[in-house]
Amino acid sequence: MATRYPLGVTCVLWCSQEDVGEEDIGYQDYTLWTEMDGVILGYWIMALSISRRIVRSFGSLSALGFREYPTVAGRSFQASDLSGRIAGDNLLHAECFSFSKGGPSLLGFRRFSTTILTPDSNGGAFPSDLLSSKTVLTPERTIGLYEDLVVPVTNFHNEDHGLMVLAGDVFDVPIRKDIIHRVVRWQLAKRQQGTHSTKTISEVSGTGRKPWQQKGLGRARHGSLRGPQFRGGATMHGPKPRSHAFKLNKKVRRLGLKIALSARAAEGKLLVFEDLEVPTHKTKNIVNYANQMENTKKLLLVDGGPINEKLKLATQNLHYVNVLPSIGLNVYSILQHDTLVMSRDAVNRIVERMHTPINR
Repeated sequence: MATRYPLGVTCVLWCSQEDVGEEDIGYQDYTLWTEMDGVILGYWIMALSISRRIVRSFGSLSALGFREYPTVAGRSFQASDLSGRIAGDNLLHAECFSFSKGGPSLLGFRRFSTTILTPDSNGGAFPSDLLSSKTVLTPERTIGLYEDLVVPVTNFHNEDHGLMVLAGDVFDVPIRKDIIHRVVRWQLAKRQQGTHSTKTISEVSGTGRKPWQQKGLGRARHGSLRGPQFRGGATMHGPKPRSHAFKLNKKVRRLGLKIALSARAAEGKLLVFEDLEVPTHKTKNIVNYANQMENTKKLLLVDGGPINEKLKLATQNLHYVNVLPSIGLNVYSILQHDTLVMSRDAVNRIVERMHTPINR
């Protein structure tokens, strides 16, 4: 029976029913063939054939000095490493295994091939028939499991600056639209100035004399021309300066920011930079970088501390690029921009703020 493996390794399994019965593992003798550039190197791994009677006479391999390993799936597994180099660089170790399934033990030898094939190993082209054509599918990540995320760290020059771990309790929380809606309403109401004002009848300029007599003229009775029914008169129940803000718990506001960050991270629209340093204050630097990004209409840059003066000058004429410090990051700004770029310092400060206990 031959089984085809990637990288051109064929393992031929031979069964000897005279020596071992069906109660054993099912394969006893091994022949390992390695195909490299049309040259077949055959090594007989099983040079020893032991009958069932001899194996049973041994009983357990513990008398031979073999180490016992924990039982796996109901089968005892015992192994002893026979360290040594076997004729060439391809075969490094030979191991002795003992398998048993409620019965006698079986002794067998196996050798491993550790050759690594590279395009330059044989001085020619890499054999296409030795390459594996199997497609590896990565399952989609489930959002909202509070799992830490590992993202690459770059900069405006697309240089590699390693990786960074994003805290799962900040960047991988369950998405809740109702929390986002409440936080956005609270934020928009709080930012209203509330300075609109109209004049009442006591504030409108004009005479206070009664326009005509109460009775006898057949006209409607009035006591002043400053009433709302006259032109230039007062406004009844009009707006007055007031605050439109309403109360929203800090826990809800903090959760809204976590949800917004998690949504951008789940969409792949959260980028982490080592820093937001730009070489000059020229706007073309930011324009060139924004043009390289795919499916990006509005870009939000978040830095940890005060905004760099060069970055501020480079982005002030771009309506689709905005810059914020980490202390000013909010839900509404994140939702207005489809791509979020944060510096490493900004991420650390946001996580620290989210982990700070709420003072009551």
